[in-house]
Parts: sequence; structure tokens; C-alpha cells
Amino acid sequence: MQIHAPAKLNLCLYLGPRRPDGLHELCSLFEPLALADLITLPTLTTPEVGQSRKGLGTGRDEVVCPGVEGENLAARALAALRERGWDHPPLRIEIEKRIPVAAGLGGGSADAAAVLRLAVGEVPDLEAIAAGLGADVPSQLVPALALVGGAGERVERLPAPARHAVVLLPGGGGLSTAAVFAEADRLGLGRGGEELDRFAGQLRAVAGAGASPLDYPDLLVNDLEPAACSLRPDIAAALDALREAGAAHALLTGSGPTAFGLFPDLAAASEAAASLDRDDAIACEALR
Repeated sequence: MQIHAPAKLNLCLYLGPRRPDGLHELCSLFEPLALADLITLPTLTTPEVGQSRKGLGTGRDEVVCPGVEGENLAARALAALRERGWDHPPLRIEIEKRIPVAAGLGGGSADAAAVLRLAVGEVPDLEAIAAGLGADVPSQLVPALALVGGAGERVERLPAPARHAVVLLPGGGGLSTAAVFAEADRLGLGRGGEELDRFAGQLRAVAGAGASPLDYPDLLVNDLEPAACSLRPDIAAALDALREAGAAHALLTGSGPTAFGLFPDLAAASEAAASLDRDDAIACEALR
């Protein structure tokens, strides 16, 4: 069995006040990309009719992800399923990383969500398990355009947008999310809760109608961009390069460091990526 785990793009990110738990309230529009990790695992077996499933999962699971050091979020997702009684036979999960690591594109969260999807209909409340794994995991349980609130736990899925494409400039990854939020606090960035609600309503209206993000550029704002650029000035240079290459709109995704530019179709995005003459440039479509 092979499963695709799509990358996610923050088309916008509005930063709200810090909560008592230390996290910030956010308003963001997430969309999945055709760029995806490939997860391979043996076909899951099920008991014959009338046979008990008890004891089927008593062996040792294994998650293999070449090139990624330390504990993998997908392994944590699988362990969480086991803790809640998921009793399929032991699995060896192999992850081929196609999403750049530590680039703010949600690769680890995508892998974890893909593992959780194996237990749809068998383990209750997967959304709560996802939220316990990370802020981006709940939105990726069902890869779709989504209006996201809270610290990522409130997910409102929206209709697929009109076709469009992006060029990604990951910039080598390695920008700490915590450091970006701390810099945003230092710079005094952020908005009040009422303002976040107002932007959420505007995004729900336009994106909920199936419009392309190219049709509402004024709403595509990332409040974390000044903080990320303060820590990594090369992000500003990447944004300028995307604009010079013809992007209709260029923005930082999430807390970075990936910069992205919007294009009407994959052909235009591919041409722009080639013109940039950068090894890290990736052209891909929004997933439909």
C-alpha cells in the first residue's frame, strides 16, 4: 500500500494574542499541495469473518525515514493508535521524503496525519489524537483547503479553489518556529481577537465560494513575515526573486523559511522556477 502525504501551504496567517497555554491565537488558510511524501507499508490484513482481532498487533512496529534524524512524528502517531487499542498486525512504514524538511511546509505533520488515516472508522476521536501530536496535524487528517483557527485545532474545511500553482523556495530550512514567534512578540506584532474574527469572516466568504487565491490578494497576509525576515534576511531576497519571476503574489508560508509565489497554472510556475536558476525552486499545483 502506498499513501501520499501532501505538503500544506499557509496562504495567509493572521497572528492574534498569546493564550494562557503560551500559544498564539491564529487565523490562517491552509491548502494542500501536489507535493507530497510517499508512505509505503504492507497491505493491512483483517481477520476472517468470525475471527477475533485480539492479539493481532502484539509485534513491534517500525517507521523508517531516511535522512530524518530523531523521533519521527509518524512513529508517534502510530504509537498513539496502539495506545488506544488499534490492533492491526505490526507495521513497517517507510517514508520517502519529498517535502523539504524543516521548511514550514508541514511534512512531518502530513506523515503523522497519513498514519492516523489508517485507523479511520476503527479508532474514535482521531482529531483529538492529531491535536496532541502537533498544531498542524488536525488540518491534515483530510487534506483540503481549510480555514484554521485557535492554535491550529479549529479546522473548517472549504470547497476546492479554482486551479492555480505555486513556486516554493524553501531556502534550506532550519528556521525555528519558536524563535519566529518570540521575535514577533519582541517586535510587537499581532492583532486583537475581534480583528481575527473579521478576517476569518472575509476569508470564509471568498474562499468558501471556490475562488482562486489569485482573486483575493489583499487578504493574503502573513503577520509573521517581518519576524522571519528579521531572523533570516535571505527570505526577503527570495520574495523579491519570486516577484521578479512573475509571481502574482509572493508570501512567506507559516513561520517560514519557505517563500512562495502564486501563478495561474503549472506551466507558468514551471517557467518561473526555471528562470530563478535556484536548486531549491519547486513548482507544483495546489492539490484538488
